[in-house]
Amino acid sequence: MDNTERFWNASLEELKRGYVYEGSHCVCLLCGESLEKGIIYPHEGTFYEAERYMQLHIKEEHESVFSYLIGLNKKITGLTEHQNRLLQLFYEGKSDADIQREMEIGSASTIRNHRFTLKEKERQAKVFLTLMELLKEKDEHAPTFVDVPPTAVRIDDRYNITEEERAFVLEKYFQNGSLTTFSLKEKQKLIVLREIAKQFHSGKRYSEKEVNERLKVIYGDYVLLRRYLIEYGFLDRQADGSEYWLKQ
Repeated sequence: MDNTERFWNASLEELKRGYVYEGSHCVCLLCGESLEKGIIYPHEGTFYEAERYMQLHIKEEHESVFSYLIGLNKKITGLTEHQNRLLQLFYEGKSDADIQREMEIGSASTIRNHRFTLKEKERQAKVFLTLMELLKEKDEHAPTFVDVPPTAVRIDDRYNITEEERAFVLEKYFQNGSLTTFSLKEKQKLIVLREIAKQFHSGKRYSEKEVNERLKVIYGDYVLLRRYLIEYGFLDRQADGSEYWLKQ
């Protein structure tokens, strides 16, 4: 299971916590970092069990689950920029008066209206989620869609991909692990790049040479693949290109 699938399959409680249990491991839902239970992990002179160390990992690498989620694409959160900023300030414990000054909102009643709107959005989300869960029990014709990576940079119709489409594209354009062409439609490129991204592991840093070595066995123009993996949000890198890593 890749981390995108893991993220979207997580329960609300698991998402709030930021990690799940898989067998003998704790796995971070935000980046895929995996820690084995029963192992003691040292950090700055203190030793931690896996679960406590995972909590420390989330704090140090992601600041908090809230910070990670609020930073996701607005097509995933469903929030306007204004609502996003308000939620951040509420989470920081700012008073309505502080928020009024910081955001230059006209009156305290306006902030109360925003709080009511957000609460209404929460109620709607709960009802909609319940409707979709009930629908799954009845809709026998619904296709299985490929999950959208939480870190997707630009979410549009390219992500309207079923598992059947994905399987067809991979079978058509991959032979013995090699890509036959990259002259593909945008949706097909997305499918192919997601498969290629499996060559890289969460939490590991790669030099440009290491990235190139993994890509050149897949396709001759490995520089093109590397560029698209970054452009489509599968890989990230240091500004000077000294390090690359899987973006989760």
